[in-house]
Amino acid sequence: MSDKARKLFEALDLDENGTLTRAEVIIALRSKGPSLAASGDLPLWALGDEDASSALFDAADQNGDEMLTLDEFAAVVDRRFGWK
Repeated sequence: MSDKARKLFEALDLDENGTLTRAEVIIALRSKGPSLAASGDLPLWALGDEDASSALFDAADQNGDEMLTLDEFAAVVDRRFGWK
């Protein structure tokens, strides 16, 4: 797992409980996405609308429990964003 994936996960974990919900991913990417992209912590092309954020969540939710762990999240973003 890359440091960038861990840092992005922590930025998106709005309630700081160690998991991500679909709502957290959508809200956090909409509110924090531009600043994360500006600081290099998120590829600019990864900024999308609610549907794109929801699709990222679906791709990462490997066990279908509607919660993302750091491992689930990192496996997808590291591959999609070319971080590892």
